[in-house]
Amino acid sequence: MPTKDAKKNSAFMRPVQVSETLAEVVGHGPMPRTEVTKKLWDYIKKHKLQDQNNKRNINPDQKLAKVLGSTQAIDMFKMTSKIAKHLKEPELAKK
Repeated sequence: MPTKDAKKNSAFMRPVQVSETLAEVVGHGPMPRTEVTKKLWDYIKKHKLQDQNNKRNINPDQKLAKVLGSTQAIDMFKMTSKIAKHLKEPELAKK
């Protein structure tokens, strides 16, 4: 029988749909949330969007600003809640 943690991990690994706006940054889904996070950080690092003085802050470029809703610097932990709004569980096939 799966443990409570195994169930949580499998839900976390379930592919999600990515909004068109977020897809411009991380690519089209569906993909697991872990992959969305990895691709988002790849984008941030490639475009040098992490603040050099305070590494917790992200300075969005035009593409990322569309996703976050602002060009203002954002704390990396607050960024995850903004990203979550661009993810949705795929609808299950009807039987």
